[in-house]
Amino acid sequence: MRLSTLRHACRNLPTPSVHQPRTGVRVFGLAKSSLRLGPSSNSQLLLRAASSVSGTTSAEKAPKLGKQTDGPGYENTIRENVQRTKEEMVALQRGHPALKPTLAIIQADEDDRLLELNKKMAGKIGLNVTQICLPRECTEDEIIEEVLKLNEDPRVHGVYLHLPPASLTSRVLNTLRPEKDVDGVSDLNVGRLVRGDMNQGFIPPMANAVMELLARHDTPMEGRIVLVVGGEGPLGVALQCLMQRRGMVVLHSRRSSEVLQKQANAVVLLAAGHMDVPPTWLRPGTAVIHCGSALMTEDHGMEMSGVGPLTAALRMQNVVQSSSRWAQGQQYRPWTLRSLKLQPLSPVPSDIEISRAQTPKPVDQLAQEIGLLQEETEAYGRTKAKVRLSLLDRLREQPDGKYVLVAGITPTPLGEGKSTVVIGLVQALSAHLKLNSFACLRQPSQGPTFGVKGGAAGGGYAQVIPMEEFNLHLTGDIHAITAANNLVAAAIDARMLHEATQKDKALYSRLVPSVNGVRRFSPIQISRLRRLGISEIDPSALTPQEVSSFVRLDLDPAKVTWQRVVDTNDRFLRKITVGQASTEKGHVRETQFDIAVASEIMAILALADGLGDMKTRLGRMVVGSSRSGQPVTAEDLGVSGALAVLMKDAIKPTLMQTLEGSPVFVHAGPFANIAHGNSSVLADKLALKLVGEDGFVVTEAGFGADIGMEKFFNIKCRASGLRPNVVVLVATVRALKMHGGGPNVSAGSPLPREYIDENLSLVVKGCSSNLRKQIQIAHLFGVPVVVALNVFKTDTQAEIDLVCQMAKESGASDAVPCHHWARGGRGSVELAQAVKQAGSQPSHFQFLYSQETPIVEKIRMIAQKVYGADDIELSPEAQAKIDYYNQQGYGKLPICMAKTHLSLSHLPEKKGTPTGFTLPIRDIRASIGAGFIYPLVGTMSTMPGLPTRPCFYDIDLDPVTEEITGLF
Repeated sequence: MRLSTLRHACRNLPTPSVHQPRTGVRVFGLAKSSLRLGPSSNSQLLLRAASSVSGTTSAEKAPKLGKQTDGPGYENTIRENVQRTKEEMVALQRGHPALKPTLAIIQADEDDRLLELNKKMAGKIGLNVTQICLPRECTEDEIIEEVLKLNEDPRVHGVYLHLPPASLTSRVLNTLRPEKDVDGVSDLNVGRLVRGDMNQGFIPPMANAVMELLARHDTPMEGRIVLVVGGEGPLGVALQCLMQRRGMVVLHSRRSSEVLQKQANAVVLLAAGHMDVPPTWLRPGTAVIHCGSALMTEDHGMEMSGVGPLTAALRMQNVVQSSSRWAQGQQYRPWTLRSLKLQPLSPVPSDIEISRAQTPKPVDQLAQEIGLLQEETEAYGRTKAKVRLSLLDRLREQPDGKYVLVAGITPTPLGEGKSTVVIGLVQALSAHLKLNSFACLRQPSQGPTFGVKGGAAGGGYAQVIPMEEFNLHLTGDIHAITAANNLVAAAIDARMLHEATQKDKALYSRLVPSVNGVRRFSPIQISRLRRLGISEIDPSALTPQEVSSFVRLDLDPAKVTWQRVVDTNDRFLRKITVGQASTEKGHVRETQFDIAVASEIMAILALADGLGDMKTRLGRMVVGSSRSGQPVTAEDLGVSGALAVLMKDAIKPTLMQTLEGSPVFVHAGPFANIAHGNSSVLADKLALKLVGEDGFVVTEAGFGADIGMEKFFNIKCRASGLRPNVVVLVATVRALKMHGGGPNVSAGSPLPREYIDENLSLVVKGCSSNLRKQIQIAHLFGVPVVVALNVFKTDTQAEIDLVCQMAKESGASDAVPCHHWARGGRGSVELAQAVKQAGSQPSHFQFLYSQETPIVEKIRMIAQKVYGADDIELSPEAQAKIDYYNQQGYGKLPICMAKTHLSLSHLPEKKGTPTGFTLPIRDIRASIGAGFIYPLVGTMSTMPGLPTRPCFYDIDLDPVTEEITGLF
């Protein structure tokens, strides 16, 4: 309502005599009653001061000002704001039915009037209000503790600090997350307001209320002179900014001043308490707003008075706005990826020198660039972070991007650079073609890092950085796997000892002890009772036979299949004897260590699709058989819950970046020859959501296509439900020459001349044998193939052209040379374009075999169709295991062949495309938790050994600079 409708204030007031005491306008609070002169009169929110006219009596001095805040105009202002906010709330909940915006109020006294006012206003709109009441003399640390809790509470969308001014320290205000600071008092939100950037900030509700009331005045906003008394804090700054933005002239005074007030068209009193404003100080028509006491107790439905109700309404508007921003933030966020510049040198420096020369982006910046929310990452230092799985739920409606698998031809012992191709391709896609792209890599084992092969961060100008952090420990996932695996091993031997040395009653009393006079089963013990068919949960109610069944796993020491692990190549742990101390009472048995990445827990980590799924898989791991031939699981041991606790952080993929700033997920690291050889399902799923529908996720399968790619399709894709769009098959002239009949290649020895000089004959034979076969293997699964020729400096142009030509003739969609090692992403732009083109073609993916196919036939299909064998030969032990697995109901599990990676056959020395051989299956084991059966082909070791001269000879640390040298 315009103030012109309230012009019933006296205009003919006499000027008071100098002998008469001046009666002041005492403005305090925001009462409903009209303003009366005199020290005891109540004030009003907005008033029109009277003119001073001489000649009237003192009795006529009192201006009869109307009640500005209880008129229909003020009520309409509140009602309109409430209605507008309700409409916004309805629209918000239409898209997010489960969302219930909540305002939290922190106050330092027991006065609940403000809470009640805000609750009433929230109730009209449909919001929640919660209160944290601190002692009146609470400390700064106590306030901050509560603020930090509210910062992390996803149910709270706004926080109002109703505290004494002395408690609103800079530290308190800036502890509050700006996105929850609905009163706009933090430095960041005040700065946003000053800058005019209100996309993320909030206008303080009190300042907004003042501006709305001033807008009701009939004087134009432009050019109006406003005196602001008091208010040096955030409210004063915000109010000045808003007024100046509307063209007002703002004057400041710490106390009311006659000279200043006579210049003003409006006076805003921000200071708390009573203030004397004599009417003769005010120009005719001056609006006076007192914000020092915003709380009023009177409420008649919508018939509310004072700035308090309007401020509360505008605060609720900010809470809804905060909730709306939160909901919008939960949607897919377009990338704002900033690429890092590369300046490749020639000759190419060492990998660690290149890595150290580039300054990586802070990981929180990278996370923001690719659309991750702050609460979805857990930083491990400056350059790597865990990503929470809640992202999958947030982006569940987001279409996946294109899924690209990088595999390879049968490699030399030196490796052919698949990881380097993955990184080079992603750098080309993101930094040069400006397409969202993500690399998904396995975490390297420290066995190869300190053994022969070295690290797995890529190489040259196509690396994950910092490469030393990538190759050493990372975020401790492999250590967590080692701890979990060895906890199971310890539980096995301890259980066998205790069962062998105790009677049923003693075992039962120790397994189900009395605590404070009460005996009860743990949840995991109740699960075991259910599997045994025992419904009773009262420990005292079990029969002796039920007690015996419960306490005795009766593990057969000769049939324990679970091994201890360590992440080091240690050949002397391939066969060991445990239990030789006298304390183990003669319970000696032979066992062994495997390398950590061969643990079934590693395979579970790579194949699980969530924490619940991982916990279930851990529980059903079979660790051996009882003497009666029944499988014994980790859950039977009672250890599965503890395993989940050890693995709860390891299940989150680790975010890193390439040399050109492209994002990388590093997660899980099963070997491809003794396990399924792929990074995690979860990393791929997270990346596919993040890149968006037009983006690319590039993941790698270990060793050759016959090993890693086959398992990627038949095991990983079966577990994940994901379907690849393109296969990139990595080849090198060096490996093709080896398959064409070149001499043996061994790590640590100089390359023979055939691999340095041009030799087109060897290249032709290698292409027509191994390269053609690996392309055919990919086509078995219905996926288009792009051949990436990883170019070395010894390759000639004629050799490069020949490989590309023969690859296309063998069925590849395209074949291109790649120079990423020397040039970075720019050297793989042609590959990126070929992958983009192939990804636009339809994929006709299919599995090689059905789950219903018998175990023997699955093995035979892989041997014949993938490896090219004539048939398979099962040892009696392998056949017995197959019969046992069928009896236990494991026959539908996929097959994970444990086979040499150096040949398509079981014989490492057989290169090219061997034919006429029978594949020997000497044993078969089952990873029931991981969900596959793995036949052992030939003599496969699950614990590598160190060579005469391991890599660790070259690895060193400068104790002054802490720089690492020698890693590659």
